[in-house]
Amino acid sequence: MDRSQACVILQPSYIPWRGYFHQIHSADVFVFYDDVQYDKHGWRNRNRIKGPGGSQWLTIPVLSKGNVSQGLAIDQVRINPTQDWATKHWTALRQVYGKTPFFAEYAPVLERFYRRPYELLADFTIELTVAVARELLGIAHTRFERSSRLGIGGTKTGRLVAICRAFGASRYLSGPSARAYVDDQQFREAGIEVDYIAYDYPEYEQRFPPFDPQVSVLDLLFMVGPESPRHIWAS
Repeated sequence: MDRSQACVILQPSYIPWRGYFHQIHSADVFVFYDDVQYDKHGWRNRNRIKGPGGSQWLTIPVLSKGNVSQGLAIDQVRINPTQDWATKHWTALRQVYGKTPFFAEYAPVLERFYRRPYELLADFTIELTVAVARELLGIAHTRFERSSRLGIGGTKTGRLVAICRAFGASRYLSGPSARAYVDDQQFREAGIEVDYIAYDYPEYEQRFPPFDPQVSVLDLLFMVGPESPRHIWAS
């Protein structure tokens, strides 16, 4: 493979914010890190949208007994089938964003995921993320992989290095918070450059001000549509 490739390795998240898609756009290979331990209060099963009363959470209910509480990997976490969360989430999206400029245009792409039954959390969040990246943001060049299907072991930085090497990547890209736990030296010893993406995005008009940058990328898409890339990687 081309040694100029850039690799990003991130845990799957539910309708992530625009910085997540900035990393997808910057990558030649994007690996969903789905076989590490599920973090119960993270972004794996929830995100925020901007409603008339402020930011509100959309949370996918997952089974806890013998599941999350046992420290299962992300790709093993099951969605609670007894709750009609998908209908509630889609109703919330329609109520909050139904009158935005681009909801009607993008809704058909998104709605099909909320109408399809999913057993595993990662299957739903990964497939939805790929659809948003490809069909709504037009990211065509990035190759998507799942770490659970690679058969690469190890822990922490050593495993990240091994994944990058498996794809012949010469660059590892990450967000700024990774500086606290990534051992850059291990990457350098493997001949891999480490770059940290800066999150410095312009504001855009939200339906319900004041502006809140920490919301799902759907907020941006519904408001500015095809201009969304200009507010992410083209900023």
